[in-house]
Amino acid sequence: MTRENKQFETDAIVIGGGFGGCNSLYKLRNLGLSVKLVEAGSAFGGVWHWNRYPGARVDTEMPSYQFNIPAVWKGWNWSQRFPGDEELRRYFQHVDSVLGLSKDTFFNTIVTHVRYDATTKRWLVLTNTGLEATCKYLIAATGSSYKKHYPQFQGLDQYAGKLVHAADYPESLEVKGKRVGLVGNGASGLQIVQDLAKEDCELKVFIRTPCFAIPMRQREISYEESEMMKGYYDGIFDRCYKSVTGFPHNTLFRSALQASPEERKLLFDELWARGGYSFLVSNYYDFLLDEKANSIFYDYWVQQVRARMTDPEKMDMVAPLKQHMMVGTKRPSLEQDYYEMVDRPNVKLVDLKKSPIVEFDATGVVTRDGAGTKHHDLDIVICATGYDAVTGSLLDLAITDKYGQPLKEKWSNGILTHLGLMVPDLPNFFMVYGPQAPTSLANGPPFVEMEADWICDVISKMRKEGLESIEPTQKAAETWRDHVVAVSEHTLYPKTDSWYMGSNIPGKRREPLIYLGGMQRWWQNCTEALDSWQGFTMA
Repeated sequence: MTRENKQFETDAIVIGGGFGGCNSLYKLRNLGLSVKLVEAGSAFGGVWHWNRYPGARVDTEMPSYQFNIPAVWKGWNWSQRFPGDEELRRYFQHVDSVLGLSKDTFFNTIVTHVRYDATTKRWLVLTNTGLEATCKYLIAATGSSYKKHYPQFQGLDQYAGKLVHAADYPESLEVKGKRVGLVGNGASGLQIVQDLAKEDCELKVFIRTPCFAIPMRQREISYEESEMMKGYYDGIFDRCYKSVTGFPHNTLFRSALQASPEERKLLFDELWARGGYSFLVSNYYDFLLDEKANSIFYDYWVQQVRARMTDPEKMDMVAPLKQHMMVGTKRPSLEQDYYEMVDRPNVKLVDLKKSPIVEFDATGVVTRDGAGTKHHDLDIVICATGYDAVTGSLLDLAITDKYGQPLKEKWSNGILTHLGLMVPDLPNFFMVYGPQAPTSLANGPPFVEMEADWICDVISKMRKEGLESIEPTQKAAETWRDHVVAVSEHTLYPKTDSWYMGSNIPGKRREPLIYLGGMQRWWQNCTEALDSWQGFTMA
């Protein structure tokens, strides 16, 4: 096949070139399959190809956020505990150089339609570039963070200034002397604020819900230290696979309610100083299960944050003394100096609960201010408003099942998968980093490696047993969905509107998008299903 061929057949097609797609391509090729990957961007990296806003960096520390492929890691050394977007793009270039992924990849290619042909028992994949590819196995590694979300503010199309989405940040954006407005207060919004607050600009941050951010404790990693750590990689990766969250951190199986205030403070201080997600992952286990335990975490956090600020009004907005959220039920962020930066005089905060946005006009934003309105003159507006997460990019593939029913229609009354890996009536169709799996609440690279391993094991077993196709039964998918919902209801997550629950997109069904039972519980179910084909129909 040459790149000029618009029609071709292959054993497997992978959609998406992030961690999940690259790992799937690599492992499927190792099975001896012919595999092609289709990627919307011009290079590998997934979210790290697109994220180029100021301060963009990963919130998982090294060395656990990378492929466990010795040929790759032996020739790569990380320079920071939490690498930035540029280093991550260089890493994916290194991965490609070592594994030779580009030769089997179509870049700048967007999948527009995916259809299963029940007669030929093959998938047809159509793209915006005119490709018509057929395959036996289809892997959707579309990720959780690709389809950008712009809130439907009235008059947004009338705004004549510079409008930027964090996921589509220009290479050069001059902010000196400008009036900049930022909408959104998640990880990208926080990281942008940390950088732009240091610039000679007037920064106005519109906040509906204050973020929950804990110290990153960023630091440089020397070449010598990086090389030394490779002697522990087997242990670190093994710990990731066997953990609840995919992180290699120590865990504590003790309730916060069983510890004395003195014991809690000692542990909190230790983990707070350690930085990263240690404060959550290595802490008392029940803060996501019990409101009283959660409030103990909040009270500690709020005192730590307020001690770093001087402006009482800003303190009350970003860290109110009265608990306003369940800690951890929205994506927690890691910060370096966020609270010091919002405390600066060139940074203004607008509380959208008290002064909601009414509309945009040509020169800025109008908010409701008491009985009247207030106009905010803005030269630049940055929307750090996130994504139609987990399902958005998947449904945009316009997938139709073996009966011709669109996946969007199949899921109109709720997501239905088995193990977050397969869907009824979609034979030989697999998802990586998709809904109803641990996904966004797990450390990405080790988690998608486990998914890719399971997919490869399924295909190997099919070939050994002479099977042409496999798909989950409706009953198995309904049982898994009920389990996903039941596990969620035993936690505090449903008490918060978040993208974990699909609540950030108007009109999107509110339901748990992520399996909250942890990686080990999920993996046990995956292993049992593979051993016996329980819950599957084969042909």
